[in-house]
Amino acid sequence: MELELAGAELKAVVNRLRRAQGQIAGIIKMIEEGRDCEDVVTQLAAASRALDRAGFAIIATGLQHCLADSEQVADRDEMRARLEKLFLSLA
Repeated sequence: MELELAGAELKAVVNRLRRAQGQIAGIIKMIEEGRDCEDVVTQLAAASRALDRAGFAIIATGLQHCLADSEQVADRDEMRARLEKLFLSLA
């Protein structure tokens, strides 16, 4: 299954990933500075959610493309199983 994202979809996913990258860099700095554990964990949770949302956006786009190109899909059950596995890997 190829990753085919339109310009706007790609930009949104990349922006989410860049935000998560910045959050992770901030978390590393917080740990190095000896910041409060609760603050670090809060930021880790936020970064995790950002990564999950990027993953869900990619999967949703994949589903959208699969539905639009349904006549090109030789084995719909196989495609469904692959997409379900991807979705569950983020759950």
